[in-house]
Amino acid sequence: MNQSDFLHTAFPAPIDPPEGFDPASPERFFNREMSWLAFNWRVLDEALNPRVPLLERVRFLSISATNLDEFYTVRVAGLRELQRSGNARLSIDGRSPIEQLELINENARQLMARHQDAFGALVTALEAEDIHILSRADLSPQDRAFLDDYFLSRVFPMLSPLAIDPAHPFPFIPNAGFCLALQIERRADKFRRNALLPVPQQIDRFIPLPAERGCHRFLPLEELLLDQLQALFPGYTARNSCAFRVLRDSDMEVEEEAEDLVREFEVALKRRRRGEVVRLKLTADANPELRALIMDELEVIADEVIEVDGLLGMADIKELVLDSRRDLQWPVFTPRIPERVQDHEGDIFAAIRQKDMLLHHPYETFDMVVRFLEQAARDPDVLAIKQTLYRTSRDSPIVAALCEAAEAGKSVTAFVELKARFDEAANIRQSRRLERAGAHVVYGFIHYKTHAKISTVVRREGDRLVTYTHFGTGNYHPITARIYTDLSLFTCDPALGRDAARVFNYLSGYAEPEMLENLAISPLSLKPRLLELIAAEAEHARAGRPAEIWAKMNSLVDPDVIDALYAAGQAGARISLVIRGICGVRPGIRGLSENIRVKSIVGRFLEHSRIVCFGSGHGLPSAKARVFMSSADWMDRNLLRRVETLVEIQNKTVKAQIVQQIMAANLHDEAQTWVLDGNGRFTRDLPEPGSGEDRSLFNCHRFFMENPSLSGRGSAGARDVIELAHGED
Repeated sequence: MNQSDFLHTAFPAPIDPPEGFDPASPERFFNREMSWLAFNWRVLDEALNPRVPLLERVRFLSISATNLDEFYTVRVAGLRELQRSGNARLSIDGRSPIEQLELINENARQLMARHQDAFGALVTALEAEDIHILSRADLSPQDRAFLDDYFLSRVFPMLSPLAIDPAHPFPFIPNAGFCLALQIERRADKFRRNALLPVPQQIDRFIPLPAERGCHRFLPLEELLLDQLQALFPGYTARNSCAFRVLRDSDMEVEEEAEDLVREFEVALKRRRRGEVVRLKLTADANPELRALIMDELEVIADEVIEVDGLLGMADIKELVLDSRRDLQWPVFTPRIPERVQDHEGDIFAAIRQKDMLLHHPYETFDMVVRFLEQAARDPDVLAIKQTLYRTSRDSPIVAALCEAAEAGKSVTAFVELKARFDEAANIRQSRRLERAGAHVVYGFIHYKTHAKISTVVRREGDRLVTYTHFGTGNYHPITARIYTDLSLFTCDPALGRDAARVFNYLSGYAEPEMLENLAISPLSLKPRLLELIAAEAEHARAGRPAEIWAKMNSLVDPDVIDALYAAGQAGARISLVIRGICGVRPGIRGLSENIRVKSIVGRFLEHSRIVCFGSGHGLPSAKARVFMSSADWMDRNLLRRVETLVEIQNKTVKAQIVQQIMAANLHDEAQTWVLDGNGRFTRDLPEPGSGEDRSLFNCHRFFMENPSLSGRGSAGARDVIELAHGED
């Protein structure tokens, strides 16, 4: 068995198509929304996975709940808007907006019920570790004395209890707003009225109670509020109460010809805050009168209401991931510093001059990207810096380095994307900070998001100018870079430097580049290049030459690309896809996609890098393969409505590192892999936890953490990866 065959043994055999299946119909695609929900079920499964440390399981449950909230505020909100406007546009699998909403509603309700089941199981497991979540009934007199003081000093000043009557109308509840609704009775004359207690998001959801050393005790905030109603409504008694939480439409519209894009986005952010309610969650035992009041005031219908028998706002349980219980979390991992940079005493430009350098984050530190810009800011020979910014951290060291460079008199141009969803306000703040420092800030296009990850540094070296370029698959965000797997390519190759300059000129001056040498960009040339490369692989197969495609990304739903993959597979090309999240491909169906295999890796790190490898008539892995890294998933938004990059790797060492190490390890992963079948089911077959067979499963995340010698070792091939994998215990 050759290396390529070995890497394919984990994929299932083809299945016959369903009865009546038409391979030319929309049935050949999976629905995007249901595929996303399937991904979130896989995330939730990690919250129930006994192989995962307990507090990491808590974190996975919080992530699944957060993901579902965002799904409703963006995707469901969009489908509802299509439905209300009478737009009957069909999804790629042939479903109308209302048909998709019905499917989503059923599946999401099941998912939310499973969230509650998972939380109950985690509460039991936490108690076994002396971490307790209490109710009011569990409080001792000492607890109540502590909480009386806590409430008055740390909660009461933040609250605004509201009576609801003609003089006090129902207030606006913002997106993700959490409230208590009350029916209270005046003790003096038994007069009843309705009241509302909005809960500020700035208050911790879980209140720590005094406990013996090694023990942790928490009371949910809503339990404290219900226990302290007398302080909020003196002279009244609560007769009925319920909690509710609101999610609103968070998509944004911007005027096409906005004269001041920053000001327009500030207005749009305020509109987002007041978006229509897309989901109302409230406690299952809510009083009918209170329920009717809330629904009427928020203008929601029954289908938009979720009754929750358990904890509302499951995303908040991330507060229970305690710094003091590192024993219940993943072991601490410290990213490596590349040896070549150390060999050059930290001079990253010298390391790049030696040869192109590829870093695999988070296994190799993202600090090298920060250092690249910090060194440029302080280097007197650096003349200019250009940088795209899509998402970054609040106190971004990237932005700080750009500001330092501008203040030092260097020419600094920052391309800030204001349309980065949920980061718009942060990006407005960063752009103003850059402008104050003297940088030139460009906001790109109104119709296209600038999602490409590019940074260039122009340096005077003797009598010439040298351009150092960084291309990334992930954001310039040092915090998410600790948990996202991504690639960073550093190069001083003149062709790539020229390509980057042409892209920046396109962003700043609208001038479409007439010639790109080793780069393709969307919305201009990236999709045609992909289709051309896939078609070429099909031609190799028809000619009897080895034909193979390996691709890794977050999402794949573009119908043209999927059809091209189907055609290549039918021609005989073998196609292996590692798709973390949304996937519209129906793999493994005889006559349509028997040569296509799809897997999803969900584990300690969030798989985020975008890679595609073409055997180019030689199969994979091969030194003659064509290898690309990209900022783009294969979705119509990335290929048609964003500025993205597809960078061809020319350096032999870097190419081998991507194909023979990174992709080989991902394809060989067993411990974190879910396999997609032609019916849309993701499955994984794991042995009993703790068994010898369980420990022998290859885990690509653990593999890269534990094998620093692979970093930059182009000579380490796929066979080496496989042998090392079988050497693990």
